[in-house]
Amino acid sequence: MKYIVVIPDGAADYPINEIGGLTPLQVARTPNMDWLASNGIAGSVRNIPQGFPPGSDVANLSILGYDPKVYYTGRAPLEAVSMGLNLSKNDVAYRCNLVTLKFSDKKRIFMEDYSAGHITTEEAKILIEDLDKKLGSDTLRFYPGVSYRHIMLWKNGSEEVECTPPHDITGREISMFLPIGRHAQFLKEIIFKSMDILKDHPVNKKRTSEGKKPANSIWLWGQGRTPSLPKFQEKYGLSGALISAVDLTKGIGILAGFHIINVPGATGWIDTNYSGKAEYALNALERVDFVYVHIEAPDEAGHQGDYKLKIKAIEDIDNIVVGRILEEAPRRFKDFRILLLPDHPTPVTIKTHTAEPVPFVIYDSSNSEQREASHQEHTNKRKFSEEILNHPDLVIEEGYKLMDLFILKNV
Repeated sequence: MKYIVVIPDGAADYPINEIGGLTPLQVARTPNMDWLASNGIAGSVRNIPQGFPPGSDVANLSILGYDPKVYYTGRAPLEAVSMGLNLSKNDVAYRCNLVTLKFSDKKRIFMEDYSAGHITTEEAKILIEDLDKKLGSDTLRFYPGVSYRHIMLWKNGSEEVECTPPHDITGREISMFLPIGRHAQFLKEIIFKSMDILKDHPVNKKRTSEGKKPANSIWLWGQGRTPSLPKFQEKYGLSGALISAVDLTKGIGILAGFHIINVPGATGWIDTNYSGKAEYALNALERVDFVYVHIEAPDEAGHQGDYKLKIKAIEDIDNIVVGRILEEAPRRFKDFRILLLPDHPTPVTIKTHTAEPVPFVIYDSSNSEQREASHQEHTNKRKFSEEILNHPDLVIEEGYKLMDLFILKNV
């Protein structure tokens, strides 16, 4: 048996007036996802435990079978692991976004763009390295990541600070969302010093001249210390691989003992290499038992508040990723199972993550005849969308138990 997990990050949503009170999943043309929903077990799963931040870190830990109440320590340390940074037990990692701030005439500062216009990795590397030269020390270092996503490492630092994700405050004044708590003043000073360094930086002058948003500040959040996860193979007896464009998911994969596959042209945005992700996943299953395919684009479109881009991302995932897998898997493998689900909703109307349950589908090729028979009562083909939450075959309230169902039990 081969196991394939496909995560269209943040694909779940709320009804949107501009598209008739429907969601992007409901509107998108998704014949392949719909086929899975019609021929598999479709249910509702809550990946975010009560009281936890509704982020991809918590949600993907849950999906992979790790209880966040036991293993979650923060977002940034997971990304730091992916970047090859070695944190001691006394080191704290902070996510360091490059952002675009808007300065008003009344000395008010607003969060204009949490991603600095999806700045390129090459431009960002120059900015972060210059920040490290000017703000770095024996205890504080800045490390470049991908696009707007970077890491600040604070040796013998503190995570006892309340920080707000920048994508939660798009368009809002930042004064109420700066770090709060012990050592907050130190972090605020770093943020404001970064503004002075970046405002006239040659990279930003060039971006502005080209009509692009400048990366005129950093934003610190997602702090934590490195967790220790039991290896996935020890838990389930399966060798695994993980495909993602973002360091967060890769970091979880590294800690879980997966082989990390870097797909050329995978960007974490709407222009990612969808076909490459599908092909590399299928090829990986020639060597391992389990592959986890994470696709960031719907989440980013949700953060942008762009339902058209989100619909496009969902349709591209359906056509190029899920369609390719459904076409090729029966030819290459005797038996396979597919698990399809968003990690969390990222509603376009609020531009940030929420903690509600999401729909999931488990399809088992070895049980397809029974699966088709079990759904004869459905007069119409079932669509993969939030509609499943209203009439689920199964309800899983603790998301980390879904992987046990997927791997250990017949479906």
